[in-house]
Amino acid sequence: MSAQVRAPRVVFAPFMMGHHFGVPFHRELQRRMIFEALDHLVHAGVSGEIRVVPITWAQARKEGRAIEEQLR
Repeated sequence: MSAQVRAPRVVFAPFMMGHHFGVPFHRELQRRMIFEALDHLVHAGVSGEIRVVPITWAQARKEGRAIEEQLR
């Protein structure tokens, strides 16, 4: 979708709709997503460049569940 819209800069993570920064309580991943976006804002070479964050939804959810278990 982002490629078709031709957004100036995009950071893409294959997360479920509504989970732009990952899963609840996973502060490390949420922070990483914010820093990826800020870094891409500064270092994008051309308009329309898409940066793909190499993490899957399954991996993020697995890590999130482990964090939730630790909080109990």
